[in-house]
Amino acid sequence: MLGRVMFRFAGDRKANVAVIFALMMVPIVFLLGMTLDYTVAQRRQEQLNAAADAAAIAAVRPAMLTQTDDTVVQATAAAVFAAKANLPGLSTTPTPTITVTDSGLSRTITVSYVAQSVNNFPSVLGRQTWQVTGSATAKASSAPNMNFYLLLDDSPSMAIAATQTDINNMITATKSQPSYAANCGFACHEANPGGKAASSSNKDNLTVARANNITLRIDLVQNAVTQLLVGPWSCPQSGVSGGVMQCMSAINNTTYKAAIYTFDYNLNTVQTLTTPTTAGTKISNISLLTVDHQNCPVVDSKGACTYTTDFGTDISGGLTGVNNVMPAPGTGTNQQGDTPQEVVFLVTDGVDDKLIPKTGGSCDANATYALPTANSTTLRCQQPLDTTVCTTIKNRGIRIAVLYTEYLPLPTESWYNTRIAQFNNPSSSTGTIATRLQSCASPGLYANVQTGGDISAALTNLFIKVASSTASLVQ
Repeated sequence: MLGRVMFRFAGDRKANVAVIFALMMVPIVFLLGMTLDYTVAQRRQEQLNAAADAAAIAAVRPAMLTQTDDTVVQATAAAVFAAKANLPGLSTTPTPTITVTDSGLSRTITVSYVAQSVNNFPSVLGRQTWQVTGSATAKASSAPNMNFYLLLDDSPSMAIAATQTDINNMITATKSQPSYAANCGFACHEANPGGKAASSSNKDNLTVARANNITLRIDLVQNAVTQLLVGPWSCPQSGVSGGVMQCMSAINNTTYKAAIYTFDYNLNTVQTLTTPTTAGTKISNISLLTVDHQNCPVVDSKGACTYTTDFGTDISGGLTGVNNVMPAPGTGTNQQGDTPQEVVFLVTDGVDDKLIPKTGGSCDANATYALPTANSTTLRCQQPLDTTVCTTIKNRGIRIAVLYTEYLPLPTESWYNTRIAQFNNPSSSTGTIATRLQSCASPGLYANVQTGGDISAALTNLFIKVASSTASLVQ
């Protein structure tokens, strides 16, 4: 009988589920504990990665990029990391490893860490903490010290009224002028209008424009330079007075200098290289070229016309002249022996109107009409800029920023139709004049403004594009 009982007990399967469940509880509890602690550790790793990102970015801010002491940079990054990495659930706040790598104006910061996330089930996992690691790398280029050479067109074409309304008003205001200056949208500056001494009854068109409060394109250029060097300008950097240049200098913690030149048939020095504030005091000297009278820009010592045709725009000559006064550029760092970068800011309507020799002179191949005679040895050439000089300047490592004040199409004017129109098609924004200037500019440093456009905003935006510096996370 006892044998039968033992046999039935051995064959009974009614409690096998409980036994199996009991056996399975051990790995289930282990897996649940590991999953929970792993998930918590991952969340803390994400928070620490964010702290590393913030620390790396902080170390490449513009103010820090000028700091040459690596220990100061590392301390700044460490402080930012510590403020964000003091998380509950870590055995201790980790101390990051921070490396600083400089290469010229470029700085790379790497922030890495090793931390211990405290486990909720240490006895189950057999360990008190779970190790988490991570790193972040940020890279930025500091804004360099730069010298800016403003090269401004002051030729008679910049005497055009600034907007279509101004042009209409100018034409109306000149209705009673002598035939050579009547119904004209240009306010040319003549010392002796019509070859006679200026008087209350013999006025040049510039005098007429000023008497009627008509704004000219040269006025807009002057206003743009004022905003750049003098202001007012709403700078986000507190305590900064002056214009855009002073503001960007403060934001980037760098040094800028400025020079002002104008060009017509000569290069004219308004202000040699100096501080932006000092250069700003000379802005009132930016003015239109004065000619003696129409078709007689220059007279000799006896008052006789040296040349018998108008001219007065030598863009390539202006660029060549500025290139001759600009030193070899440096990289713009604060390291001993380094020098600033050099930048030319060219503001022009893009058409050369200059004299060339009758023999051996060169004018654009599309200038197929007969070139006007200036005197016995010279001809007058109107053409888009020859970019050869631009290449020469850029090959020295000097950047060129170009603001094209678009050459106004004048389809009802015969001189324009026979001399300029072929260079201004299909439009003033896309014709040869525009494309030559864009080719002259360094990559990304070209802007154009149509008649009535905001030259101040365009020049400011172009300057900010040159001066701006950005930081980015690499990983």
